[in-house]
Amino acid sequence: LVMSGMSGGGSVQAGGSLKLACTAPGITPNRCGIVIYRQDTGKQREWVSSIGPDASTAYEDSVAGRFTISKDRAKDTVYLQMDNLKPEDTAMYSCKTSVVPGASPRCDGPWSQGTQVTVSS
Repeated sequence: LVMSGMSGGGSVQAGGSLKLACTAPGITPNRCGIVIYRQDTGKQREWVSSIGPDASTAYEDSVAGRFTISKDRAKDTVYLQMDNLKPEDTAMYSCKTSVVPGASPRCDGPWSQGTQVTVSS
């Protein structure tokens, strides 16, 4: 299975920026997608963004226009640039490889450890 690891969280004031990194060795040769979710205390896990092996991207409505997902193929790393952060973006962010058409079954990897993002007003 392709394993992933998430990093880059921190504490910022509203309007600030953070850049998260999801490192998953093997996503390029195995044609894995990457999905990023977040979960705040007492709330359900929420999908945030995805990127496919062809670099196609998708965003949850509340982050579209503020967050940008991208991929460095040489490093097998996906980045989530988060700008104009809001207090409601506060959550634990995690990533996971995903099986998309044409991908190896090895892409059905486990959730990464999360990284905490805290946005104060």
